Amino acid sequence: MHNKILIEDIEKEADKILTYEFNEFMEEFGSNIEADLEFESLGDYIKVIGNAQGKIKLTCDRCLTEFDYDLDINIEETYAKYSLQEEYGTELELSGGEFIIDLNGEKEIDVYDLLYQSVILALPNKKVCGINCNEGMFVSDENMVIHDDRMDVFKNIKIERQEN
Repeated sequence: MHNKILIEDIEKEADKILTYEFNEFMEEFGSNIEADLEFESLGDYIKVIGNAQGKIKLTCDRCLTEFDYDLDINIEETYAKYSLQEEYGTELELSGGEFIIDLNGEKEIDVYDLLYQSVILALPNKKVCGINCNEGMFVSDENMVIHDDRMDVFKNIKIERQEN
């Protein structure tokens, strides 16, 4: 079931803020995602803020085993109600890293898509099942030995101290 928020429903609210709770299994992540969101109408824009949580299934990039990843992300998105090609009566200042999603005249916001994109962007670049993952061979910190042949040159260095 895909969830949509109608722009007109946000506009109907007395303070132009619509709260929305999302709790749905997202097949793409193999788990349930829960989110509390606020949709606020700011004239030509819709601001969405909230938080999403869940335990999603990821595959380790090192050992290829599946593991649970605790997801807890803050969401802050801005939607332009009309096409960004058109002239806007007001300007919106963007801070670093902020984007505006162009609704291009659409009358609704797809919450499922918003959460899907937010989760994808929040995932780590390198997905590792644990700090001690050594490509399928788990080793405790005490037993972990990493040998780098380039460092052998330092084993035979003799340092002479000069006295002044």
